[in-house]
Amino acid sequence: MSPNLAYDIYAQNNVGVESPAKLVEMMYEGVLRFNAQAKKAIKDENIEKRAYWINRSIAVITELLATLNYEAGDVSAYLEGLYTYQIKLLSEANLENDLKRIDIVNNVFKGLLEAWRETNGLA
Repeated sequence: MSPNLAYDIYAQNNVGVESPAKLVEMMYEGVLRFNAQAKKAIKDENIEKRAYWINRSIAVITELLATLNYEAGDVSAYLEGLYTYQIKLLSEANLENDLKRIDIVNNVFKGLLEAWRETNGLA
C-alpha cells in the first residue's frame, strides 16, 4: 500500500467519526491551509501549484455551499452569498496571481472559523 493511499484511507476514516461541527471547522481550516500554499506558489511563480491549491480551496468552499441547511434560517442565505463571493475572489486570484484577493478570503475564513469555534464550543 502506498503511503498516500494509506493516508487517504486514514483521513477518510477520521472524517467519518467527526461531528458535523468539527467537520465544518476542519473545512474552514483547510481553506486557510490551502490558501497559504497558493500564496507560496504565487510567490514562487509556480503556476501549476497555484492553480492546484486554489482549486482545492474552491472545492472545500463548494462543499460548504452544498451542505448549507436552509431550514436554519437567514444565516444560510447569507453564507451562500459569502461563500459564492469567496469562490469568485479565489478564481480572480488564480487568473491574476493576486495575493490581495487571497488575503481577503483568508480574513473572511479566519473570522468564520473564530465565530464557528465560539458558537460550537470548539475554542
